[in-house]
Amino acid sequence: MSNRLNLARLAGRPEIFHSIQGEGKNTGVPSVFVRTSLCNLHCVWCDTDYTWNWIGTKFPHINDNKPGYKKFDKREWIAECDIASVADQIAAFRCTNIILTGGEPMLQQPALTALVHVLRAQSPAYRIEVETNGTLVPAPDFDAVIDQYNVSPKLANSGNVRRLREKPAALRFFAQSLKANFKFVLSEQKDLQEVIDLAAVYSIPPEKIWLMPEGTNAAALAKRRKWLVEVCKANDFRYSDRLHIQIWGSKKGV
Repeated sequence: MSNRLNLARLAGRPEIFHSIQGEGKNTGVPSVFVRTSLCNLHCVWCDTDYTWNWIGTKFPHINDNKPGYKKFDKREWIAECDIASVADQIAAFRCTNIILTGGEPMLQQPALTALVHVLRAQSPAYRIEVETNGTLVPAPDFDAVIDQYNVSPKLANSGNVRRLREKPAALRFFAQSLKANFKFVLSEQKDLQEVIDLAAVYSIPPEKIWLMPEGTNAAALAKRRKWLVEVCKANDFRYSDRLHIQIWGSKKGV
């Protein structure tokens, strides 16, 4: 089992921070976020593109035409950390709800499993959530230490081709898991049919589905919020805003 983690580096430090959950089922819950680096998908609207949009790659991003935007130097944006150090930084916050996010954290299942064992050796009160794009099947030892999966399958609006974003074995696993809930990011009303189709194919009940507007600023969220709420009402889905965007805008690490 690995004893090293590749975390995102922000402001010269591994991105580990105390905030509130801004999305999905546990919105508003005080949590410690541990942001891993690296991802197996490349969403055009991703707001953590410093975890994968490396110099030399050809992945498009909506910020490509913004003045000053450029791809990231992998050497500067990844912090390789030993597990004991990460556990100490988490413990310093005195908060027991831990969210493993990314990037795609499930690319580092062995190291994260080891991290959870270290944390629970300090206190059995730790509760572990994982934010994942739903393309990877959890290993049994990883699944055993996770309390909640926040699964966010990507739709066509992400810019990822279907064969990359939709992995049947993984989606079937999460659809059947009592630990999993699903969060879909919608840009336009036409995105809804994809959600309905995925729910039908993988037997995802509506009470496990949250719909969230795409947007990295309050204006973009407001534009989509009203029609998305009506979609949730009509389909018995749950609505999720992006509370952290409402409070802090696009600021990272808060």
